[in-house]
Amino acid sequence: MNRKFLALLPLLAFALVCVFLFQGLFANPREIQTGRLGQQMPAFNLPDLMQDSKRWQESDLKGNVYLLNVWGTWCPTCLAELDYLTQLREQGVRIIGLYYVQSYDSDFDGEFDIVALRDEVSTMLGRAGDPYQFNILDLNRTLALDLGVSGAPETFLVDSKGTILLHHTGDINPRVWRAKFAPLMQELKP
Repeated sequence: MNRKFLALLPLLAFALVCVFLFQGLFANPREIQTGRLGQQMPAFNLPDLMQDSKRWQESDLKGNVYLLNVWGTWCPTCLAELDYLTQLREQGVRIIGLYYVQSYDSDFDGEFDIVALRDEVSTMLGRAGDPYQFNILDLNRTLALDLGVSGAPETFLVDSKGTILLHHTGDINPRVWRAKFAPLMQELKP
């Protein structure tokens, strides 16, 4: 009986892998959910991207509904969404940038060149539109990891009490805004 079981073991493993892969066919990769939905924005104390002397904490953001948009100059999809995000800002939507540094390790890369990054950011936002009230620099990705960010762009809708209501992976465009964000924004209006 042991030999029969051992002979069937590869077939059983193959069947389990097939079931797992079959489920993936019907999964929507844009529907990655953070475990933070319905929870408070995680605690953080991070520098402003453009001002050396300014630091931001989660408590600084309370009192207003806002979008936290994870982005980077290296991200072509982020560039594509800047124009629409700028239109939203002009309509009164508060958008805060969380700058996601693609790859930096102080042990291997040496000292971080903040001046070069600021120049790159200023150039890109000057050309494509600047939707951000300000940008938070998350050099070590501590906040991004706490939020469950897997890349850029990703956007979180946060209410005035600091509760995360929505996490969207991918760009914000008119279709996404109407389907996902606008209904919640309408509910949040006083």
